[in-house]
Amino acid sequence: MHRRPIVKAAFDQARFGATRILNVRDPLLSGAEAVRRADGWIRAKQVERAEEVLVITGRGAGSPGQEPVVREAVRKLLGRLRRQGVVAEFREHTPGSFAVRLASLRAMFEAPPRTRDGGASRPSRRAARTPATLPGLEPETLALLRRLAIHSLDSLGIAAPDEAFIGNEMARKFSLLARAAGGQPSEDMLRTALHHALLEYEDGDA
Repeated sequence: MHRRPIVKAAFDQARFGATRILNVRDPLLSGAEAVRRADGWIRAKQVERAEEVLVITGRGAGSPGQEPVVREAVRKLLGRLRRQGVVAEFREHTPGSFAVRLASLRAMFEAPPRTRDGGASRPSRRAARTPATLPGLEPETLALLRRLAIHSLDSLGIAAPDEAFIGNEMARKFSLLARAAGGQPSEDMLRTALHHALLEYEDGDA
């Protein structure tokens, strides 16, 4: 009677691998806590270029009123992450889980910042920062951030941006990567992610 779930779990392990499966099916987790965990984990997996992951939410059978609170909260999160360029697509894998294909790093970087009313905004010269707002980063890391910022602005059709504009874009890219890494990315992790993103831009422009 219980063989089918065990076999299904074994197939999931073989397909996704243990490090690409997140289980938030816990009766003690609120919808908000499940979303917090899933959000950080999915962003980190995108930086790791995991490609496809599995998020197990459960069906909600153990929730008050048997309402799938966690499942619906995670589904809404995945929709937001798709708009933010973190998730390429997601689908129901089972009634209690989602298979998620992660977007490229370039997609995340090119997703427009959202305004408070949910609309998209373009980079603003008035909000410009300089690389001095990125203290402590090594010169090699700053050089990679600068290259990525220039590629990104060029893809938006912004030719010959001034230094303040480039600095603003560098700060935005760093902020996105730092958020994905939980706030404190190591220099090695940051440079690896930047190299991967640059390859995506250069391959796409070839």
